[in-house]
Amino acid sequence: MDKIIIVDKNDKALGLEDKLKCHLGTGILHRAFSVFIFNKKGELLIQQRSAKKILWPLYWSNTCCSHPLEGEDYQQAAERRLREEMGFTCPVKYIGKFQYQAKYKDIGSENEICAVLKGEYNGDVIINLEEVADWKWINFDELKKDVIINSNKYTPWFKMELEKFFKVNVNEMTQ
Repeated sequence: MDKIIIVDKNDKALGLEDKLKCHLGTGILHRAFSVFIFNKKGELLIQQRSAKKILWPLYWSNTCCSHPLEGEDYQQAAERRLREEMGFTCPVKYIGKFQYQAKYKDIGSENEICAVLKGEYNGDVIINLEEVADWKWINFDELKKDVIINSNKYTPWFKMELEKFFKVNVNEMTQ
């Protein structure tokens, strides 16, 4: 069973816990990260989560997201996970972090302190079908419109990150 880092509200590591246990019920607060990869045209690489995911299967989200392993910093973890999910890696830069909790049906929750990182990549994408159902490069203005029109197709953390770090007006999404 995968172990992830549980933390306090200040992102101080408290220990390790089973990944599944951290996501049941209201969730146990744990460390996570989200990666946003843009190309030289300014398009964002987004992915549709695998149907095999317990939480938010087949929802569209940012380029990749996961949990750092014990001993990894956010950048190392993000670069590792890009390779595992999207088939490439590139340098990423930390841009901030936030805490959120989101419930998915009666199955479980995300309860995370989530670091957000971004980078640029212009090469081939070779997805891991265990993790990703589909992917696409999308113009940022087109993404903003689609997130407003089709808000229920996107993961909650992706929408929060778009608002907090990329100045997308989430209030428009709920109208």
